Amino acid sequence: MSAKTRSNSNNVATRRTFLSGTAAAIAGGFAGSLVTSDAAAADQAGPDVLGPRPGYSTQIGTFVSQLTWMREQNGVLNYTKGLTQADLDYLFDANANTIGALMLHLAATETYYGMNTFDGMKWGSWSDEVKKKWDAAMDLGDAGRKTIKGHDREYYVGILNEVREKTLAEFKKKDDAWFMAANKDPDWGLANNLAKWFHVCEHESHHCGQIAMQGKRLPGAKPSAG
Repeated sequence: MSAKTRSNSNNVATRRTFLSGTAAAIAGGFAGSLVTSDAAAADQAGPDVLGPRPGYSTQIGTFVSQLTWMREQNGVLNYTKGLTQADLDYLFDANANTIGALMLHLAATETYYGMNTFDGMKWGSWSDEVKKKWDAAMDLGDAGRKTIKGHDREYYVGILNEVREKTLAEFKKKDDAWFMAANKDPDWGLANNLAKWFHVCEHESHHCGQIAMQGKRLPGAKPSAG
């Protein structure tokens, strides 16, 4: 199965087309008004100050600030606070995915895009051992419904944190030339690593919306004005 079909979104092809057509504009925006020096970033440390981060090249550091904001300020960590194991395993219908499965799906997506971009691996060329560990979470559906259950929130958060730590460590090894250079990809066509990682970020936003909606509909959930 290709990277496009593995993203678990009916709108992924449209989003990918948009990303491929606007990668240069995104790069220009980063290189212009958003970019400050690493020293300035250190002085302005704070989750709502997006921009370069010490230890990363300029463009990568700016993206890392956005990736971090999505996770920590308005993302899966907030939407799952207080959820029990029963909540995380709750299945609304035979075609749904549990909140726990969606959390693991985010980790699987980040893992596979890391292997594709950091290691230069063709999508799906990873070992059977890796596929056994991550494919059910990546593909969701029946496999995810059957196997991803019985874990508390700390289990999923621990995996998300472990994957993210590896991602950040790998980003520190790369530079802006690697991040911005466009190359032909069997699934994407002409794309750069910024576009692929931007997809990882907006993909998390997409599924966080699902998680938030499901959380509000769980049995016993308190009414919310949000």
